[in-house]
Amino acid sequence: MSDKNKVELLAAYWTLAGDTYPGAPSEISPFSLQARAEAAANAGWRGMGLVYQDLLHNVAKLGLPTMRNIFKDNGIKHLEVEFLTDWHLDGVVRDVSDRIRDELLEIAGELGARNLKVAGGLFEEGPPDVARMRDTFAVLCDRAQPYNVNVVIEFLPFSSVNTIDRAIAVTGGVRPNGGVLVDTWHVARGGMSFDEIAKLPLELVKSIELDDANHAIIESLFNDSTHHRKFCGDGQLDVPEFIQQIVNIGYRGPWGVELISAECRKLPLEVAAKRAFDTTLAQFENIKFPA
Repeated sequence: MSDKNKVELLAAYWTLAGDTYPGAPSEISPFSLQARAEAAANAGWRGMGLVYQDLLHNVAKLGLPTMRNIFKDNGIKHLEVEFLTDWHLDGVVRDVSDRIRDELLEIAGELGARNLKVAGGLFEEGPPDVARMRDTFAVLCDRAQPYNVNVVIEFLPFSSVNTIDRAIAVTGGVRPNGGVLVDTWHVARGGMSFDEIAKLPLELVKSIELDDANHAIIESLFNDSTHHRKFCGDGQLDVPEFIQQIVNIGYRGPWGVELISAECRKLPLEVAAKRAFDTTLAQFENIKFPA
């Protein structure tokens, strides 16, 4: 028996951003924040993700009070901000990362966002220095704590923290507001089976993202991630099995949906919002929630 009515979906930034993508010349959405929030609300979404460049653009254009009102008026109650890298490094890149961190956390605090999304070393070869990364992750979590924000590591197949085991090694037992984001695409493309999700202690699972893909990778992993994700149910991954594994460990928060897709980003905003919502919710039809 499904408990679909209790499921709340969060549109990750790229799902509703329109014709832009990670690493594009501009990551600012061509759609206004108002238009995105209204399209989200009309489709049934209860959360939204917000990326750094677009956040700064809207803070300058609208101001934080207006942004807060847009979310409130449209019933958007779950917010996440992204994306922080280089937080575990030294030198100039770390200085830049710390500045972006502080800006993201300040905005997150003002908007009441629940999570800051981060990643380990992007495109780094070999395993991370776990001891060092744990220490710097603790610093990051401590910085976020006064803003009531969780720090969540996405274990990406093209980063040094690329598996569930490494994500647990870096985040486990570090801080109560530190944890991981578990994404369908990242687990599948990282060569893991969905039953490995059972390894994750519930307290580490701070965020979920759903998406789909075909089995074949198109060119590089990064290219595949950036342009060829699929609406849930349109690909060849077993999205309901992924959801069931997450439910089984006890997760009951909102479910993010991250469609970084050349197909999705060309659609009219309202069409993308509705299609992404409906195809994702359909994946919960036969999920067994504990009584």
